[in-house]
Amino acid sequence: MQIHTGKPAVPTATPNRQPFAWPKLLTENGRGIAFGGDYNPDQWPEEIWDDDIRLMEKAGVNTVALAIFSWDRIQPTEDRWNFGWLDRIIEKLGKAGIATDLASATATAPLWLYEKHPEVLPRDKYGHQVNAGSRQSWSPTSPVFKEYALTLCRKLAERYGSNPYVTAWHMGNEYGWNNREDYSDNALEAFRAWCRRKYGTIDALNQAWGTTFWGQEMNSFDEVLIPRFMGADSMVNPGQKLDFERFGNDMLLDFYKAERDAIAEICPDKPFTTNFMVSTDQCCMDYADWANEVNFVSNDHYFHEGGEMHLDELACSDALMDSFALGKPWYVMEHSTSAVQWKPLNMRKRKGETVRDSLAHVAMGADAINFFQWRASAFGAESFHSAMVPHAGEDTKLFRQVCELGETLRTLADAGVQGSELERSDTAILFSAESEWATRSQTLPSMKLNHWHDVRDWYRAFLNAGSRADIVPLKYDWSDYKTVVLPTVLMLSAVDTRRLADFAAAGGRVVVGYATGLIDENFHTWLGGYPGAGNGLLRDMLGIRGEEFNILGSGVEGEPEAIRLGAGGEVALEDAAALNGATTRLWQNDVTVTGDRTQVLAMYAGEEADEWELDGMAAVTRNPYGAGEAYFVGCDLDVADLTKLIRTYLAAPAQSQQSQANTDVLHTVRKSADAAFDFYLPRGKKEVELQGVEGEPVVLFQTERGEENGSYTVRRNGVLVVRR
Repeated sequence: MQIHTGKPAVPTATPNRQPFAWPKLLTENGRGIAFGGDYNPDQWPEEIWDDDIRLMEKAGVNTVALAIFSWDRIQPTEDRWNFGWLDRIIEKLGKAGIATDLASATATAPLWLYEKHPEVLPRDKYGHQVNAGSRQSWSPTSPVFKEYALTLCRKLAERYGSNPYVTAWHMGNEYGWNNREDYSDNALEAFRAWCRRKYGTIDALNQAWGTTFWGQEMNSFDEVLIPRFMGADSMVNPGQKLDFERFGNDMLLDFYKAERDAIAEICPDKPFTTNFMVSTDQCCMDYADWANEVNFVSNDHYFHEGGEMHLDELACSDALMDSFALGKPWYVMEHSTSAVQWKPLNMRKRKGETVRDSLAHVAMGADAINFFQWRASAFGAESFHSAMVPHAGEDTKLFRQVCELGETLRTLADAGVQGSELERSDTAILFSAESEWATRSQTLPSMKLNHWHDVRDWYRAFLNAGSRADIVPLKYDWSDYKTVVLPTVLMLSAVDTRRLADFAAAGGRVVVGYATGLIDENFHTWLGGYPGAGNGLLRDMLGIRGEEFNILGSGVEGEPEAIRLGAGGEVALEDAAALNGATTRLWQNDVTVTGDRTQVLAMYAGEEADEWELDGMAAVTRNPYGAGEAYFVGCDLDVADLTKLIRTYLAAPAQSQQSQANTDVLHTVRKSADAAFDFYLPRGKKEVELQGVEGEPVVLFQTERGEENGSYTVRRNGVLVVRR
């Protein structure tokens, strides 16, 4: 049925994207895998700097991010500048062959600025001033703050723009960490201007927000409000809140671009980046847009779970980063050598995980491995955050792992991994930042929806089924894939629905999740039955029509907490057991099959289904559409049940000659013009036996080579890399 052939092309984004440029190292040819981390020499007396550099050389560090939080040291008072310390450390690092990724230093402002101009402080939704003393205690829409920040940027560019040891610019730091939502008067005026640009007329805005509900119609843009606190039980207009999310993204992106452009006017020939915050517990910006404005894509990733979930989550986050990078290498700007200090319980990493996690990022397309931070702080809010040099010093297991990692990255660079690109899958799981924002609304049938977590669950299920999916932003071009999956893509515009229909009509496979396509880009509910996206086009593709949602909740006395699935009426005998006994615990669609050729692959069954009047109704369906097909997964399923569904109906062909036969192993391939590099990483706690592996071994970390050619034993947290 499929007519797509060959490997999918790299997803594409806007034609106005900044050109790709990778920061050079201070090696003879400027190449190598970048290795280092955030370095904060201003936290330490200068007597320790030489020892820092000695240890950096010992570990193989070749780059550091410098001056991220140093505005107060660079500009101690409004009329005094102090670059001497920064000159000295850049010079010391450079002479040791360590490149500087120089920050714009605007992540924190000096206290004198807040004292003189308290109006630059943001406000929370209750109207409370967000006080200074942490990071990003400033309003991105404050013209006063922007003037000071851009003056700093120009001063840095004038002083270091031609410095050969400064090879990249690191703008800000984790934009939106503390000021993603600003409810100040500056923000109100900026939001009104943003709405004026977007809608043109107040009538268009009233239509988009549906302001006739609850009598919210506005007569002019001067009446537009930001969604400040409206009472403990009040629900915010969802269209207004969604636009405020978009505005928050845009105002910070505009601030980043202003900083970047201020430096670029003086120093245009060095690449720019800023560190995203992409993990499956956070993705606060629409980074698909941000990726267009950097020369190379960077990310801060911190692990959240142990066991198999740890590696799977890392790979899932990295898969999205690889798409943001459009297949080009990308930069791990921060991760942790061991425990962090900002969770209620902070687990350390086990033996080998520091190296394994770093090499896993490389396996997923990264050409730079950096940590927060170089030396563990002796004071401050992050003093118990792990670092490359721990409190116990260099004679530690942790620092020895750091040194082993540096040597391993050098080995990979020498073998030619740098610049190679991650081989793509045939399947794309589509990610939408706006759908993630929308699932947080308090106006939905359930407040337990989470688009990003559902993306992660599908990603893990594909791994369990012996395949690996890519994760691609919905707004990018994914038309060259064979299969696209939409997990809880709550929001679908008419344009995107047409893209899906055209994709299926041309021979593609579309898999639609249970809470997908319910609202349009203005948070208006599509009418005529669920899922109504595209004025019913999505329903036509699927051959079903939903009337209601059945929402379950745990702990409701006398009510079922789960509903089982049984085999559908038109399933081949060999597939009948695939979803028989699968369980749904949150959301079930009450649907009628409307397509003449729609197959019911699974239905609700049993006493619990009968209790909710769902017994015998379709739960999972398949419908031919044009030359392709469309699946509807009408209820939430856990990873194990999604795995069964994928194995039975969505199994992708082998992704490479070295197909991932062992589902206990994460297997990726990076390719260059003259070589392919296979990475094998056990997903669980047990060692893994590999047979028939082709190629010459490059890295055997916690791995033994067997007696037979191509056989290896990869222990827990081990890594095998071979070159073909």
